[in-house]
Amino acid sequence: MTNDAIRVQITKLDPTVELPEYAYEGDAGLDLRANEDVTLAPFERRLISTGLAIAIPEGYAGFVQPRSGMALKRGLSMANTPGLIDSHYRGELKVVAVNLDAVEPIHIERGERIAQLVIQRVPKVTLIEVETLDDTDRGAGGFGSSGC
Repeated sequence: MTNDAIRVQITKLDPTVELPEYAYEGDAGLDLRANEDVTLAPFERRLISTGLAIAIPEGYAGFVQPRSGMALKRGLSMANTPGLIDSHYRGELKVVAVNLDAVEPIHIERGERIAQLVIQRVPKVTLIEVETLDDTDRGAGGFGSSGC
């Protein structure tokens, strides 16, 4: 265990929902659960409620990411992965889910784990405009420039 533990306030907008939790000690992501039954047709996108709101501390951000098992087994992903939660946002956490399976619909039951929330420290960045950037081995090489 590291000393990097932080305390984050969370509220249940629906008193019957479960709070997010880690599946295993040392996990990076807290499991988020659906607060509604949803069926996604092939390639359909839908905003899914979690019934939760969170107060992420200043200097941190929340990143909502797909669960790898759901992505592999059922084709469930997120249209905006990772979803970004800024520290000043206080509305309901929702997941922008997408069914990537071309044939089968995905049925999600209320209470099912659908995504994971990772809280990370983010620095305040000051941009400095310059005429040119320093040289690196990669340079301006883009996608695939380092090989397959």
